[in-house]
Formats: sequence, C-alpha cells, structure tokens
Amino acid sequence: MPSHTAQLGEWRIFETAEAVAEHAAEWLCMLACAREREFAICLSGGSTPRRLYQHLAGDRVASRFPWDRAAWFWGDERFVPHDHPDSNYRMVYDALFSRVPARKDRIHAIATEGVTPERAAAEYQTLLQHYYGDERLDADRPLFDVTLLGVGENGHTASLFPGSAALRERRSWVLAVVGETPETRITLTYPTLESSRNVVFLVVGANKKEILARIRAGDKDIPAARIRPAGNLFWFVDRDAVSG
Repeated sequence: MPSHTAQLGEWRIFETAEAVAEHAAEWLCMLACAREREFAICLSGGSTPRRLYQHLAGDRVASRFPWDRAAWFWGDERFVPHDHPDSNYRMVYDALFSRVPARKDRIHAIATEGVTPERAAAEYQTLLQHYYGDERLDADRPLFDVTLLGVGENGHTASLFPGSAALRERRSWVLAVVGETPETRITLTYPTLESSRNVVFLVVGANKKEILARIRAGDKDIPAARIRPAGNLFWFVDRDAVSG
C-alpha cells in the first residue's frame, strides 16, 4: 500500500477506488475494536463512502466490528424525507444499517420532516451537545472518534461550499444551508467536524484530480483544505485522483 506524508495530513494512495473503500473499512474496524468505550462515527454521503459502508457490512468486517459500542452521526444531510433517493440517511441505511446489528438507539439521524431547516439544525446541535455533555467543545476531548468526509469538484466538504457564510461560523455546531444548492441542506460546521480524533477524506476518480492538486498546493480558498482536526488527518485516495 503506497503512502506518504504531505503537508496537509497523511496521504495514502491506492491503485483503485475499490481498494480505498476496502482499506477504509478495515481501518475503521481496527480503530473501533481498539477502543473499549463507545465509538462515535460521523458519516458522509456520496458514492465512495457507500462502498466503504458496504464493505463494513460484508462478512469479513462485520463479524469483527463492535456494533454494540458504535454511535453514528451525520456530517450533513439534504433536507428531504429519509426515504428519499437523495437522503444521506437512506444511503447509509441501505448500504449498512439494514445489513448489520447496529443499535437503533445509537443511530442519530438529522430530522428532515415536521420541522423547519433552522429547527432541524438547532435540534441536531442540542442532540450533539447532550451526547458530548457540554455546550462548548474542548480540543482535548473530541466529540467524534472518526469523521468521514468527501470533496466535491468545487472543493466543498459536508455542506460547506466555496464562498458560503457557513465557512465563517465558529459558534454554532450545526447550520441550515439555504441557497447554495437547489436543495436545502443541514451541515455540521468546521468546529464540530474538526472535533474528532481522526478525520479521513475519501476521494476517488480522475474528476477530483484538479481539486486535489489545488488542495495539495495549499489553496486555502477550498473549503475541504481548511479542515484542521483536533487529532489526525488522513486522505485515502485512488491513483486516478492524483496521477498525471
């Protein structure tokens, strides 16, 4: 497995997108098994995380994963019903939770029905603060054990988009994002995403080559490039995303 350390975290480069997903699943299982207490994971949407979740649900990993100790959260969500094809919750449920013995009381979805986007964000912030046990984040006591993230072709991560006011938010843990995309979204803010022992970006495909080159060159205008976690930062990428 080729790997090297770049200025922006540790980069691990794999030959294929499938190898990225397989490695990420094994890596996540290893970390979860090494913790004796509850293990908090902040999930990402997208096709690359979907393959990771499918590998987690496969017999080889699922048989070893400590499902009874895992708590699950979302880094962002589209403001659509949970059974909608665009729902991040639905994607994770179909790929993972429908196939494994995860505890339902530890699957913490973002509400998207019967509330306004602003109310949904406020309620999720309250949920996270209750789970954390405080209304202020402490860099020495991260909220999450692992935060999974992706990168859009425009450099966005979670639902933090270039030029958005959300990029400057340091007090709120969760925000409603309106007008940046055709659909309203709910997103965790930088301080919340960064409150993690491990942040890992999963990035594959030649269409991400340009944005990754800008990130590796230190372009701070890219939302994904601004992530500075309390703990470790990893990039799991395939050869197509960095070659050429």
